[in-house]
Amino acid sequence: MSEGDKTMKRLFQLLRGEDGPTAVEYAVMLALIVGAALTGITSLGSSTMSSLQDTSTKIDAAVGS
Repeated sequence: MSEGDKTMKRLFQLLRGEDGPTAVEYAVMLALIVGAALTGITSLGSSTMSSLQDTSTKIDAAVGS
């Protein structure tokens, strides 16, 4: 039996078994958590960048350069 056949057999067993739906549910939850984390990190990064640029502009204006 080739490696591909073994993988397909395991996949079919997973989908037929009672643990299959649970594994799929966990995968969906993980995808949602990762998506929410990435969205939050992106938002935080954007606001931090904006704040640092504003601070840099104010420092440049105060120093007069």
